[in-house]
Amino acid sequence: MDAATMRDFCLGLPGAWPDSPWGEDHDVAKVGPGERGKIFAFFRADAVGVKCGSREVADEWLARYPEGATVMAYIGRNGWNNLSYDAIPDDELLDAVQTSYSLVVEGLPKKLRPEGWDALD
Repeated sequence: MDAATMRDFCLGLPGAWPDSPWGEDHDVAKVGPGERGKIFAFFRADAVGVKCGSREVADEWLARYPEGATVMAYIGRNGWNNLSYDAIPDDELLDAVQTSYSLVVEGLPKKLRPEGWDALD
């Protein structure tokens, strides 16, 4: 897995769109319309930042992949981790992104959820 492939995968999910809320070097994938859109993935050159659901689930990633999973700065206490492209198998990375996406979409009001998002399960 590499950063470009991960970005393409994320932006291929229903209703996903790119944003750079903190400048060019801080690209993210959001879902939901405009200002109401929510981040589900943070893009880094070496890892993707995802919502794991809870700190306990995020800690399971840290235990399974001590060389490839790290707590995200600032929002890690809320269950967000960085997952390395090199240290974690591609299928698990893609599953983690889909989980993050689904968790974020489920948090949106029903009228703001994109068509087809629930077909990913």
